[in-house]
Amino acid sequence: MTTATELPIPEFFDPAKVAQVWRVPYQERAVQARQWAQQYRIPPAREDQRRTILLLIDVQNTFCLPEFELFVQGAVADNQRLCRFIYTHLAHISEIIVTLDTHTASQIFHPLFWIDANGEPPPPLTTITVDDVKCGRWQPNPQLLASLGMTDQQSLQAYAQYYVAQLAAKGKFPLTIWPYHAMLGGIGHALVSAVEEACFFHTVARQQQTRIELKGNHPLTENYSVLRPEVSHDPQGHPLGSVNTALIEHLLAGDRLMIAGQAKSHCVAWTVADLLSEIQQRNPQLAQRVYLLEDCMSPVVVPGVVDFSEAANRTFAEFAAAGIHRITTGTSWNL
Repeated sequence: MTTATELPIPEFFDPAKVAQVWRVPYQERAVQARQWAQQYRIPPAREDQRRTILLLIDVQNTFCLPEFELFVQGAVADNQRLCRFIYTHLAHISEIIVTLDTHTASQIFHPLFWIDANGEPPPPLTTITVDDVKCGRWQPNPQLLASLGMTDQQSLQAYAQYYVAQLAAKGKFPLTIWPYHAMLGGIGHALVSAVEEACFFHTVARQQQTRIELKGNHPLTENYSVLRPEVSHDPQGHPLGSVNTALIEHLLAGDRLMIAGQAKSHCVAWTVADLLSEIQQRNPQLAQRVYLLEDCMSPVVVPGVVDFSEAANRTFAEFAAAGIHRITTGTSWNL
């Protein structure tokens, strides 16, 4: 076995710009990427004898830049390391897949969906429990009936109670009201510019299109995981979202899967947990193909409010016990 030979980092990469929003100069980078591939004899990805997939979870402005809605502390440094990793291991990353958290204002985890007895919405980071819904402390907003495709407030109320009860029964995080974030069509929804640039450079140099997976756009459920919704069916058994079978099959078809992104405690952890569940049903040995780039992800921490660091560490210890590798960008890995 040999270890991956690292490429140099292109001169245009500026770590200081990772915390900024800017337009990627696509045509210029395309020319440079073609020259890079020629200079360093980087073959097209389709010629790889072993396929390494890099899955980037929700590396979006809304989570990764300090002035945006749900900034994850540590995300800027995480993405600096991530960009360097993509450039230095360009010749050995066969494909990049990015997930995009994708939301509208009237979803079940946003303030507009809920009101109190005075018609006021809950403040961000409010937790809504089954008791809160039963006693009427929080109730779904009746003005949203038409946009949610429902006909009467009684049905909407029953669904709201069912939903939070399902979260509790499945051992999920309780329903948290998040600030409006990852809004479809907004700048927060976009990939971090420096990461987008690295993905584009990879696409041209390796002649392998970056794959984009949208998640989280159903108004009546959550999608921390890109692979399945938190609650998959309504009380009548109608689907709220489907298992992303095509993506699961694609991820498990590679020889190595490396995972990075935000946040470690939420969307990364839930995606890995769902993938591990699939692996354990098929062949537990497949877990050894999965590598978590832990210096390219951080847990949700809101000082004085919530800190999911310990929960994330416990979850990742369980992943490791199942055979998944916990590594950093500085770890030597075999070809």
